[in-house]
Amino acid sequence: MAALSDPVSDFLTRWKNASRARKEEFSAPFSRLKAELARILQEEGYIWSYEVDTTGAHPVIKVKNKFTGTRAVVTEVKRVSKPGRRQYVQVDEIPRVLGGLGIAILSTSRGVMSGSQAKKQRVGGELLAIVW
Repeated sequence: MAALSDPVSDFLTRWKNASRARKEEFSAPFSRLKAELARILQEEGYIWSYEVDTTGAHPVIKVKNKFTGTRAVVTEVKRVSKPGRRQYVQVDEIPRVLGGLGIAILSTSRGVMSGSQAKKQRVGGELLAIVW
């Protein structure tokens, strides 16, 4: 297995590919940041659930996709801040995704949270991804 320079992008790409292929579940190598992303996606209703499997040599996060009928709930996922070019936003610069139909995911000094939570707490941070 090759070393990844951007594990968050790998996680989001696995999720998007699994959704488009109508897979009920996918797995990715575990990290705390990926678990926080999955927690936010579950809170916002984009996935059913996630769990951490520690039975193997390396922990794995397993995510159950959410579908409405035969269509995936997620339409698109875009990684905004990348390792080569980080993008930070202040509170008043947090984007509204599709007029409020999507979410922005931020890494702040108070943890990883959605854009709406960051606005309520009046905190900015690194804009990780946008989902709709």
